[in-house]
Amino acid sequence: MTARLDETVDLLARLIGYPTVSADSNIAMIGELGYRLEDSGARVTLFESPDGTKANLFATLGPDAPGGIVLSGHTDVVPVADQDWSSDPFMLYEEDGRLHGRGACDMKGFIAAATIMAQEFGARDLRRPVHFCFTYDEEVGCLGARNLVPELQRRGVRPSMAIIGEPTDMRVIEGHKGCCEYTVRFSGLEGHGSAPERGVNAVEYAARYVSELLSLRGELMLRAPGNSRFEPPWTTLNVGRIQGGVAHNVIAGKAEVDWEMRPVQDGDSDFVKARLDRLVSQELLPMMQAIHPDSDIVTEVVGEVAGLEVMPENAARNLVGALLGSNAADVVPFGTEAGLFQKMGMSVVVCGPGSIDQAHKPDEFVSLSQMSTCLDMLAGLARSPALLAQSG
Repeated sequence: MTARLDETVDLLARLIGYPTVSADSNIAMIGELGYRLEDSGARVTLFESPDGTKANLFATLGPDAPGGIVLSGHTDVVPVADQDWSSDPFMLYEEDGRLHGRGACDMKGFIAAATIMAQEFGARDLRRPVHFCFTYDEEVGCLGARNLVPELQRRGVRPSMAIIGEPTDMRVIEGHKGCCEYTVRFSGLEGHGSAPERGVNAVEYAARYVSELLSLRGELMLRAPGNSRFEPPWTTLNVGRIQGGVAHNVIAGKAEVDWEMRPVQDGDSDFVKARLDRLVSQELLPMMQAIHPDSDIVTEVVGEVAGLEVMPENAARNLVGALLGSNAADVVPFGTEAGLFQKMGMSVVVCGPGSIDQAHKPDEFVSLSQMSTCLDMLAGLARSPALLAQSG
């Protein structure tokens, strides 16, 4: 496996060299991955984003048939702005058995390993297909996967299992919370700060909205399911950004609040949204419009991504557990694209090299030992009856 590891590290260096921050294009990186998969014999299809600046890749080795397994990862990375890196974040460097660079663990390490191992899958007499799914804009609401899934369904693509290679320290993860992201925009009436009663201060109403979010946070703790395996066991709320106003002495006419929710159960999402709808429609807007009828509060749904539900029967969990020699499966609080694949009818597991503790941080890294373990898992998959046995 040493040769495969060397090839994987070389490819990872190239992938890190593509600065695929979510705000920018991933087309060049997707193009290289497509060429490499085609060289391994895969049938490659690219699905452009609505604006044509990005693309999802879906490739298949083996028969054009239902079943088989998807190896999935996202190509975008989070920004490096204002982070204190020891070196160029878009140039891989190795130190003490660690491969550093933006996206090394989240999650170009898995993408590199899966792409290199495509050669191994392509050399096998596959009786069930192996699919490679590399998406855009996971970090900003799973936009790529949300566009890809209905297209795959329309084309009748029906895999049985999926491995989402997010960084889990190569632990088998069978469940995670959902992730819902929102931007709320407040429009009021500007004026001079000496007469606040004559204007509608958008920042002040945004503050009242945030205060309700903080109140809901405490109530959600009390709603935690008694059997929750998550840490923390309740649905969480986070206020990520508040912006508004132009000067000390000007009534703020505009304000924005970015916030997210990570539900552990569907009822919590409904509970939060009902409370906020009531706050806006029965309290905040009437107060604002009594002074300025054109005042408004508009909520943009950035993304509402389902969690990965723990299922009693999960063939993907059992398969990956057997390949890794693991008898246990865990749950995690962070979100992935896994729930979208689960809703397609697949059994899904999250398992990949690197630690989530490194993701999004300066000097992000994945260890060589974890990359080697990932390659061993994929090599075992290439020899697995799940792919080689005749369909029953």
